[in-house]
Amino acid sequence: MAKTALVWFRSDLRLADNPALTAAIAAGQPVIGLYIEETDPDLRPLGGASRWWLHHSLQSLQRDLAALGIPLELRRGPAEATVASAVQTHSAAAVFWNRRYAPAQREHDAAIKAMLLRDGIEVSSFGANVLVEPWDIATGAGGPYGVYTPFWNALRQKDISRPLPAPAPTGKPVTITEPIDAAYRLPHWAEKLGAHWQIGETTAAAKLRAFLDGPLGDYPEGRDFPARDVTSRLSPHLAFGEISPRQLWHAAQVLNQRAPATAGPVEKFLKELTWRDFNYHQLYHRPDIAREPMQARFGGLPWRDPGDALTAWQKGQTGIPIVDAGMRELWETGYMHNRVRMLTASLLAKNLLVDWRLGEAWFWDCLLDADPANNPGNWQWVAGSGLDAAPYFRIFNPVTQSNRFDAAGAYIRKWVPELARLPDDLIHDPAAAPGFVLRDAGITLGKTYPEPIVDLKASRERALAAFKAL
Repeated sequence: MAKTALVWFRSDLRLADNPALTAAIAAGQPVIGLYIEETDPDLRPLGGASRWWLHHSLQSLQRDLAALGIPLELRRGPAEATVASAVQTHSAAAVFWNRRYAPAQREHDAAIKAMLLRDGIEVSSFGANVLVEPWDIATGAGGPYGVYTPFWNALRQKDISRPLPAPAPTGKPVTITEPIDAAYRLPHWAEKLGAHWQIGETTAAAKLRAFLDGPLGDYPEGRDFPARDVTSRLSPHLAFGEISPRQLWHAAQVLNQRAPATAGPVEKFLKELTWRDFNYHQLYHRPDIAREPMQARFGGLPWRDPGDALTAWQKGQTGIPIVDAGMRELWETGYMHNRVRMLTASLLAKNLLVDWRLGEAWFWDCLLDADPANNPGNWQWVAGSGLDAAPYFRIFNPVTQSNRFDAAGAYIRKWVPELARLPDDLIHDPAAAPGFVLRDAGITLGKTYPEPIVDLKASRERALAAFKAL
């Protein structure tokens, strides 16, 4: 049997700017794509929403690879044994992959590489899913960065590699004999997500072009307003590698060169993209950030028993409209506006003093863009245990924020329709509305809409006391 090259796809489900795929094709051997549903207990399994996206993304990738003449195979099992089996089945002489950065992932990849090399199999790995490899950017003292702004200033000076083009066909298109089916155990509740999303590399590229040609101009200010449609909504595509951060970076830079007036919006967009790299920097250099606080002193914070509060928060029944709107948007669409993510997380971790890891786990299961670096990194930033100068006193007031960023209540009315008849100035805090206003709006607190599950002022003081005690 002729020797082959295996490309092990992970979070890089694309053809363009895929160094592992490009290198495998250049090696001149027949190429076979491989995706493994890894069952190793120390690897974090995907959440339900992510499994739904992955299923459809793999279908898209399988079609795209087939057009190049490359089959894609889906296997399930422990990573090391499954790779070894695939190598044997296909008489592979070489295995190619793009690197990943979580501690357990790195340990597995190192063990698999050592195993393959012992067996005389060539192994090649590449950087493809961050702008700069975590070990290629360091402080003046040679250590990892712990503050974002210096990290941004250092990264922007780096020569970010230009994205690779999609490879040309390697031969005749192949027939898909084993299509990607629902073997990935799709959760039944995720079926509704299809009404809100299109998936795949082609969609991601089109969405990037549409964003740069339109909403980007309003991005610096408009991105804070959840009722405005001015964000790129590329995060799920980025999380699964249907588009690479280098493609986003250079597309934005090209736009800026063509239209210098876009310099401000482009820089803001690139700063948000760089925040993702900053979180990957922490993921690489620190213990598991989904479990361990980045600031060790927060390990002793006395979290409260979540009780019914966690369930009310998950279901969007807290009695605080902007929070309930965000949690319902999440459940219905697998997505939540970024500012509202901060507000919902702050209420749980600060006002309710519920362990941020419980909220992070819920987001991990429900978010389509759940990311091993961004998800825990952002939760820790809000909870106070992340890397910031003095974060413990940052406690968002959701009512104040709602008045500021959803003044007309459009976002709340969309996701909390039982409040739709309240006037703009009272929709943010129904508990403060006069009885006759509630009656006219058809609202009975505690029945048609819950009373607030927490007093915002008193709980803020309680949180400040707990954090100061550390």
